[in-house]
Amino acid sequence: MRRPALSPSRAGDFKQCPLLYRFRAVDRLPETPSRAQARGSVVHAALEALFALPAAERIPERARELVEPAWERVLAESPELADVITADEHGRFLTEARRLVAGYYRLEDPTRFDPEACELRVETELDDGVLLRGFVDRIDVSPTGLVRVVDYKTGRAPREVGESKALFQLKFYALVLLRVRGVVPAQLQLLYLGDGQALTYEPDEAELRRFERTLSALWEAILAAGRTGDFRPKPSRLCDWCDHRDRCPAFGGTPPPYPGWPDVPPEASSDFEEMVE
Repeated sequence: MRRPALSPSRAGDFKQCPLLYRFRAVDRLPETPSRAQARGSVVHAALEALFALPAAERIPERARELVEPAWERVLAESPELADVITADEHGRFLTEARRLVAGYYRLEDPTRFDPEACELRVETELDDGVLLRGFVDRIDVSPTGLVRVVDYKTGRAPREVGESKALFQLKFYALVLLRVRGVVPAQLQLLYLGDGQALTYEPDEAELRRFERTLSALWEAILAAGRTGDFRPKPSRLCDWCDHRDRCPAFGGTPPPYPGWPDVPPEASSDFEEMVE
């Protein structure tokens, strides 16, 4: 039984384009998974499996061996990916994933530390009732108690102008940890496996409190759009990769009839949780 919640991905959708948020979160229209998404899922699964091993076994050769079993697990959970990665492409796809896993070793030596948690589900409620929920790739805690939040990216590091957008997700998780543990993470770190670069940021509590107010305002804007159905398109260069371009009025399309913002009672199923995440 879950209440409506805001996740980093859906928050990012609304900031990028309110209509995209509606299509994904309210209408729940199907989308075609991409090769990049499949590759990212496999790499994340392989790194999660890597940290399940004893530290001494987390060597590059072992990490490469984990890629194919990771693909099999991802495919079992998302069988539609078989249409994205065909049998002819299977070998090349695994080679790409292994290259990204190998790139991880340019950034860290996983034999030298043990993370506190990998793929951790986190959740907290803000003072105004907004529920935040998501999954953190990795949390490290030093012997002195310092907390580091780590997120893996299989692409390349963004240019300086894109760093604030890249850090949005980490600030989201840092705020959740602040409220749950009462501790400001010492570091937020994005590891870009595509080019072996790391983006590291050190937040402070005042900044995270301001970010909390930003999320509250964002959720209020989502609720206002949900009540009226006024989810407006926000055209950008990203529209070229949107699965919903043909039904977007910015490109001459017509959205399906608005189904209405769901009124979810406390005893309802968790369907709405999946919808907003």
